[in-house]
Amino acid sequence: MKYIDYMRLNPFQRFWYKFSTAMKAFPGKFVAFFVAIGKLFVNFFVKFGKGVADYCTRFVKGDWATKISYLFMGFGNITKGQVVKGLLFFLIEVGYIAYMVFFGWSQLMLFGTLGTIERGSSKVLNPATGFYEYPEVTHDSRQILLYGILTILLTIVFIVIYLANTKSAYSAFQKKAAGEKLPTIQEEVKDLFDNKFHVTLLAFPTLTISIFTIIPLIFMILMAFTNYDAQHPAPGKLFTWVGLETFGEIFSMAQGDKAGYTFIELTKWTIIWAIFATILNYILGMIIALMINKKGIKLKALWRTLFVVTVAVPQFVTLLLMNQMLNYNDGAINILLCDILKLTPHYINFLGGEVLTAKITVIVVNCWVGIPYTILITSGILMNIPADLYESATIDGAGPVRSFVSITLPYMLFVTTPYLITNFIGNINNFNVIYLLTGGTGGPVTTEFYKGAGPVDLLVTWLYKLTVDVHDYNMAAAIGILVFIVCASLSLITFNLTKSANNEEEFS
Repeated sequence: MKYIDYMRLNPFQRFWYKFSTAMKAFPGKFVAFFVAIGKLFVNFFVKFGKGVADYCTRFVKGDWATKISYLFMGFGNITKGQVVKGLLFFLIEVGYIAYMVFFGWSQLMLFGTLGTIERGSSKVLNPATGFYEYPEVTHDSRQILLYGILTILLTIVFIVIYLANTKSAYSAFQKKAAGEKLPTIQEEVKDLFDNKFHVTLLAFPTLTISIFTIIPLIFMILMAFTNYDAQHPAPGKLFTWVGLETFGEIFSMAQGDKAGYTFIELTKWTIIWAIFATILNYILGMIIALMINKKGIKLKALWRTLFVVTVAVPQFVTLLLMNQMLNYNDGAINILLCDILKLTPHYINFLGGEVLTAKITVIVVNCWVGIPYTILITSGILMNIPADLYESATIDGAGPVRSFVSITLPYMLFVTTPYLITNFIGNINNFNVIYLLTGGTGGPVTTEFYKGAGPVDLLVTWLYKLTVDVHDYNMAAAIGILVFIVCASLSLITFNLTKSANNEEEFS
């Protein structure tokens, strides 16, 4: 369809055209997705095979010092005059072996069971004395899991350094055979602040990300495959691997299985909440920004300042204040509606009564705290829309609504699609609004849900309760993994289907 024909369609026809086009393209994109995954695996094994071949080639073609470097790291560099570099390789090898002998290997041996000797265990026979005694050493499953992860990661890092050692030894051999001068340690350090300055700059951030992000993330992911819950509280009791049992419990729809029912219901509400919270804030914020920017509106700077002031107030303060204002017994809103204005015959239990009322309330309050952000974001963009587009639309007989649908909204969506995606994902994980507004109860009290979850809880607030209140760490970790998979998939798929990604330099 040509662009001129597309512009002649009404909004419903455009929606159907886009929807049908997306559905037609979906099978191809679905197949392309798995083809891309297949290519990724093929490339991995090709590179792995090439790396193994290069590793063997270096051993076969290298001199005797290079071959010894495969056993004693740094030996090839030391014999070629690169003493400091060779000693660094050797010290790394010695340090890794010492770590594995005195600590790491024992943790790896326990990693498969996550411990066998529980605190408060029964007496065991001591062969040396012939008496039954309590074991002096007990195991902590959390520490075994953490140290096991650390040992595996250190082993991977050591393998990378070991391979770099073989490459360095073979390179030194080749340069020496060709009569080239080998770089000294001073020259290599200088090179780290010149040609390889990017490596130097990224070294510290990479280390800190690995320690404070990657290791805890792996720890959390692996926890989902254990039975670490309230019945197995560490360090008093041991927990062990249970495979996919926790995920099976989450997805179980068996009669009386509250965990599966709670997960399904809260997932539905989380998606509904994210859609309404994103679209309402976006559309209403854009409309208010249009009203402020409209010609003839006086005191524009004042209106913008008022909205900036609302953003300046910390969100948690606003939410706690709204929680008090919506209180059933003595909330300011109930007193105003019932006692002063006489608009309602009785007080309304906004957050603890009917489920639908509580859900509508949190959506409305979220608009109150979220619309100012949209106004600030969209105001500058609206000023940059070419005025001749509106003039042409007016000449063609388009009214304000038609101009908004045909010009303003498409332009804004083109520019702010990444913001919309991140805002939608942020609303899926919007802990503050739900938890602080409901006071941590999750809305109306119900016994249908699993262990303290409320009907207004999002998955992220339920995850928090499972961790802090119920201590079902394995289920909380499993839910965290599922939320991450959904958020990552939606972000990548949605963004790659938008014009912002496919044609970022042109708006039409």
